[in-house]
Amino acid sequence: MEYRRAAIPALVGGLLLTALLWWAGASTQALQLPGTVDVLGGLPAAQLEHWLTPWAYDPPPSVRIGAETFGVGEDGAAIDNSRYLSLYTTGMQIRFVAVFLFFVPGALLLVRRLPPVNGRVPATLLAVWAWGVVAGTLAVAVSAPWLIAANGRGSYRFLPQLAGMASAGRQILVLTAFVAAVVAVLAARVTAKGAGPLPRAAVPVAAARLAATVGTAVIALSLFVLSYQPVAATLQTAFTGSGLFAEPGDLLRQWLLLGSWAGPAGTPVGDWFLYRVADALVLAVVWWSLRWLPVLLTRTTVPAMAAGAVCATVLGLLVSQLTQMALNDGGMRWGLVQLSAGIGGGVPAALTFGLAAGAAAAVTLRVAGGRAGAGEAGADAFGGTDPGAAGSGAGTTSPDVTSPDVTSPDVTGPEPDLRPSSPKD
Repeated sequence: MEYRRAAIPALVGGLLLTALLWWAGASTQALQLPGTVDVLGGLPAAQLEHWLTPWAYDPPPSVRIGAETFGVGEDGAAIDNSRYLSLYTTGMQIRFVAVFLFFVPGALLLVRRLPPVNGRVPATLLAVWAWGVVAGTLAVAVSAPWLIAANGRGSYRFLPQLAGMASAGRQILVLTAFVAAVVAVLAARVTAKGAGPLPRAAVPVAAARLAATVGTAVIALSLFVLSYQPVAATLQTAFTGSGLFAEPGDLLRQWLLLGSWAGPAGTPVGDWFLYRVADALVLAVVWWSLRWLPVLLTRTTVPAMAAGAVCATVLGLLVSQLTQMALNDGGMRWGLVQLSAGIGGGVPAALTFGLAAGAAAAVTLRVAGGRAGAGEAGADAFGGTDPGAAGSGAGTTSPDVTSPDVTSPDVTGPEPDLRPSSPKD
């Protein structure tokens, strides 16, 4: 699909995602009304407010109170504290602009290489949905320094604060990204009409499976090796320091770990294996996605494979988290809002290892596909219809190359004159 056709759904989805997040953040004040608390309950209303606060454009009470606190000097004199509120406003402006700027290029690449035609609609919808979650998470992480400074604690444990703020607001982001993805795919269906044939690619089965296995192994490194609690604890405490950038381990956990698991100590072995099945679903989703992604793409490139692998990893995490919600026996007691608190986690690590997995899968696919193509070409050159003709050279002529044969009745032309010539001639 051309850029001009793919740009329209990408822009529509980006604008809608930004508007929905703005609207969700503006709804925080409605949750503070007495009528809302009576309908939803105190705990669910507080939980929803906690989810929506990262997208609230108006400064929350904590920022206002902090600005008033830091607006008083040591001698009791008042200091202009408007700069703290302006820092919060600037941070939120950066956050909403960053959502749009991060979403549009990724959605443009996905819609162009994975257009919603010829049976690709579910794949395109899931990919754009996952990329919306990634774009929102990146926007939160990029704008976090301004909001940390607005709280007046920018010089205290900056990296742990950045790690905690990078994972905020992800629950509402999952819902709004899905709505934006649906609208973007519908717009892409309209713009794809008249774009010409967008067929699926022909990829060798063995090469596609090998590439999917290599990419899944990269994801398994984070999910089952780095996420093991003893390894994760070593990773978190190995890098120590002092001052502003002390304790970078908290930030590394956000960007390197897809989960957290330990041995079945103190829990029944059956329950432990049940939760490990939920983790294994991540690898199953990633492998299946990487297996069919080269076939669905109109052109298999490294950026397209990398973006597709990131989306596949995010989708795998969502499937695993929904499975864990279903397996949690305390869900009926806690309620759906409290049970959904862990949804959308692990996206920074999915971005990190998804890019690596997609690049590794693309390289493997190119190498394995090239060898498979060379093998098939060699088999065609020496095989022919007679396997024994390879040594005699009878099968060396390509069937696509035609040559005239004087004994063939298909050859047309003037017949030669076979009469004896006379002396006059």
